[in-house]
Amino acid sequence: MGPSKYSFRRATPNDLPMIGRWLHVPEVVRWWGDPHEQIELISEDVELAEMATLIVSYRNRPFAFAQHYDAHQWPQAHFDPLPENTRCLDAFIGVPDMMGCGHGQMFLKMLTAQLFERGAPMIGIDPDPANERAIRCYEAIGFVAGREYETANGPCLLMTLSPPDNRAS
Repeated sequence: MGPSKYSFRRATPNDLPMIGRWLHVPEVVRWWGDPHEQIELISEDVELAEMATLIVSYRNRPFAFAQHYDAHQWPQAHFDPLPENTRCLDAFIGVPDMMGCGHGQMFLKMLTAQLFERGAPMIGIDPDPANERAIRCYEAIGFVAGREYETANGPCLLMTLSPPDNRAS
């Protein structure tokens, strides 16, 4: 198998204008909310060592944003039951012509594999329960839906992914 067509690199402050444009895409606004609030939060996160903020590219074309962090680093009650060192993910595709083509599934498969290789015992993600497209994507790569929670940011569905060797057949 040849080199992957997908690549990840750490986001930098220079990426903020591009991420800001992506945050204005209607499908992103629908699930992420106010682009101005979100770019402020991402601007802070880009500088934090404990938050891995990533630009995802396909054939060297940046098209998505992803971040991962320790589930217990940013206290959120719905992450409390997750094992120590669990990584949590947030991600979106910011280029409309890259949406709905399987790219999310592909890059998330790669990213979760990397996180397991680095020792994560589990990976969590918490989409809005109404975001059926995202939930289908996550289920397709093995995430299992848990319970719904009400958070300060609205409802979420806690989904978890175990390492491949720990998944029920």
